[in-house]
Amino acid sequence: MADQMTKAQLVAALAEATGSDRKSAGAALDALAKIITDTVSGGGAVTLPGVGKIYCRTREARQVRNPATGEMIHKDADKVVKVTVAKALKDSVNG
Repeated sequence: MADQMTKAQLVAALAEATGSDRKSAGAALDALAKIITDTVSGGGAVTLPGVGKIYCRTREARQVRNPATGEMIHKDADKVVKVTVAKALKDSVNG
């Protein structure tokens, strides 16, 4: 498996790719994360071209199994964040 990129490495790569300094690249990354968080938590979706779509969906109430005891318990409806990966990214990984 490939190494994981840390936030510091991502900020440095973003600064190099855009020709800006690390401080402004870090601010841009933080602003992007906040925009995505605010939009998705408000029920919207964000599409990052070439990367994918980030959205929130509601999961119905259901019966789940406690793995420790085997007991079936009721789990209330909740919301989950989903990411659909763009075809361009899938194709670049697979070939």
